Amino acid sequence: MKIQFLVASLMGAALGIGASASLAQDGYKVALDGTFAPHAMPNLSGEVEGFNVDLAKAIGEKLGVPIQVDAAQFSGLIPAMQAGTYDFLVAPVTVNEERSENMLFTEGFMDTNFAFVVPKGAPKRDKLEDFKGLSIAVNKGSAYESFLNDNAAEYGWTVTAYGTQTDAVEAVVTGRADANLAGATVAAWAAKQNPRVELSYEYPTGLVWALPFRKDDAATRDKIDAVLECMKTDGTMAKLSEKWFGVTPAAGTTIVTPTPGYGVPGFEGYEDTPHEVTCTF
Repeated sequence: MKIQFLVASLMGAALGIGASASLAQDGYKVALDGTFAPHAMPNLSGEVEGFNVDLAKAIGEKLGVPIQVDAAQFSGLIPAMQAGTYDFLVAPVTVNEERSENMLFTEGFMDTNFAFVVPKGAPKRDKLEDFKGLSIAVNKGSAYESFLNDNAAEYGWTVTAYGTQTDAVEAVVTGRADANLAGATVAAWAAKQNPRVELSYEYPTGLVWALPFRKDDAATRDKIDAVLECMKTDGTMAKLSEKWFGVTPAAGTTIVTPTPGYGVPGFEGYEDTPHEVTCTF
């Protein structure tokens, strides 16, 4: 089986293709943001690679169908899917009330937690209180900066914002900050790439990333949801986590635990139909 990858211009050229999404019978055309490392990022060959690129490959392999993956700016992905350009998205999309009113989602494939990065060998910290009084570097304008600022009075930490996540991690490396706060997968990627830092406490948000679909395509949503359940139980998702994040998932976490029904419980579009987890499609 050959899986094709068409890497479109990150300035949005991928959105100019025709309205028919499907490649062929039983094939899918999907998209993601190609600049969100380690989920998808350009490589030296001019293509995209990352956790979600491999996730798309694995879905195609499980179903035995071709999947074409386009890379484009995140802001254009959902409108393009809604217009029929793509069958669904393989980008990490956080499920919330507003989005669930306009799209269907698979079950979560990963928790969208926050995580701290600290210097290698730093004291073990396993709760927010352990960061009281510390200096924390963060990417300017991110949700993580807002979280730190909103809780600064309670925890007494000093927040320093940097223009990029790379600069925020470098502040930890050079001793200008005691820790960095970012998304858990981004933090894990930083620790995997830089031996001078390591992962510390992971803060649970209670939210998940899932794959979005058009509201009128429950059949495809349910099929891909079932594939995710299979990959959670057969070790595929754990292997992808180890490859891209350097993290072996803990038992009970979303990335290795099937969710009953189809979709994300508690949000519009969730379907609680009982079914067995299977890897036969």
